[in-house]
Amino acid sequence: MKKSLVTTLGLTLAVSMTLSACGSKEADNAKGNATANKPVELIWYTIGTPQKDVDRVMAEVSKYTAEKIGVTVKMNMTDWGDYAQKMQVMTASGTPMDIMFTSSWAFDYVQNARKGAFKSIDELLQKNGQGIVKALDPAFLNGSKVDGHNYGVPANKELPAQDVWRFNKTLADKYSLSLDNVKSLESLEPLLSAIKAKEPNIYGLAVDKNYMPYVPYDYIIEKMPMAVSVDNKDLKVVNILDTPEMKQALKTMNKYYKAGYIPTEASTLTSLNDVQVTGKWFADKATNQPFADNLWSASYGYPVVSKPASPALIYNWSVMGSMQAISANSKYPEKAMEFLNLLNTDPVLRNMVDSGIEGEHYKKVGNDKMENQPASKNYDMPTFSLGNVLLTYKDVKDPENKWEEFKKFNDTGVPAPLLGFNFDPTKVINEIAAVQNVKEEFWATLMTGTVDPDKYIPLANEKFKAAGLDKIMTEAQSQIDAWKTANKK
Repeated sequence: MKKSLVTTLGLTLAVSMTLSACGSKEADNAKGNATANKPVELIWYTIGTPQKDVDRVMAEVSKYTAEKIGVTVKMNMTDWGDYAQKMQVMTASGTPMDIMFTSSWAFDYVQNARKGAFKSIDELLQKNGQGIVKALDPAFLNGSKVDGHNYGVPANKELPAQDVWRFNKTLADKYSLSLDNVKSLESLEPLLSAIKAKEPNIYGLAVDKNYMPYVPYDYIIEKMPMAVSVDNKDLKVVNILDTPEMKQALKTMNKYYKAGYIPTEASTLTSLNDVQVTGKWFADKATNQPFADNLWSASYGYPVVSKPASPALIYNWSVMGSMQAISANSKYPEKAMEFLNLLNTDPVLRNMVDSGIEGEHYKKVGNDKMENQPASKNYDMPTFSLGNVLLTYKDVKDPENKWEEFKKFNDTGVPAPLLGFNFDPTKVINEIAAVQNVKEEFWATLMTGTVDPDKYIPLANEKFKAAGLDKIMTEAQSQIDAWKTANKK
């Protein structure tokens, strides 16, 4: 434009002034366009032990996502035991964030969706998330609806939940300990006794404040004392502390605690990461998936083996066991969904987020397998919490049909009694808050065996009753009965 005017009108003072103004305006417009095209930064909060190299990896992730969809990513990690509480505080105070990890067991998905912490993503899934819809087993999105709407993107992972006993194979082999008879909590006793005698300074049964023994009940609210039996078709709501199975499990835990098999500080431990990294443990309990032993072994750097501790059932909490939600206050909800869609459909991005920088944190072997490198200790992420697990590279020890076996595992899962039921706490909000306070007082010490259940279960139940547990159970029973009738259960 400037050149055209100069050629046509000549270099007069008036024209020069006009051109100066025009040039200034064009410069401002160009600056505005550059700002408009600048990638937006998405702030992502997720769970897990904070990793040393997370910022370095996210810088590489951001280069990739800026080119692909015009976003960069800032990841903030909060340790396992602190995540829920910190997220509650930050969402209540309006801390800027776009994407956040949520689940049935950490930063409660259903309750926070109802509180308005998350944006409904029904329309976003249709507009910006069709890759997610195509990738997921329909059970994930259907089973994670809250009052008819989706508020989070479930990780494409195992559908059923199955508890397993895990073992540090190095120690089992060192002392020729057979795992053939391992099934129940009680069956661990001879193994724990042997390890205590041989290795008195390690954790025999490694449990922390979040531990719960397996009992065959389906919880109405995860880790609250109300549940229904998985074997009883009448769906009667009971206080889990009054069940014979839980009483027996807690007696066994207390016995193990007194024998020194359980860490003395178990009820206050927020994480077991340090002992897992160093191998100073013998047994613990974890949630299974096909070929999980290979995944754990690769992550810890030494062999881990497991034995089933429960049947494989599809619970609400397993469907909602790992999700990413978009904050109700996000400035960029469409870009957040674009990122989640890419994360769940693009193997390059998914593996970068999961395993770090190729050639530094891991070495790729063939087309779809990987091997951790020494630097992986600075970026060891919880795979299940980050999106579509079926896109991640297999470990070098995994069979070629790993993901086919995953799909078979999902297809054979048996629905738990309350699958699809979400308790509405509206009428008992105050009672739930009071019961939660009682739970904080008693739960961890009971579950870890730190206190005598014969003495402390009656004390806990007395306080639960005073806090309104009976009223909550009555309301839960009413809702379950209505749901049962409506769904012809």
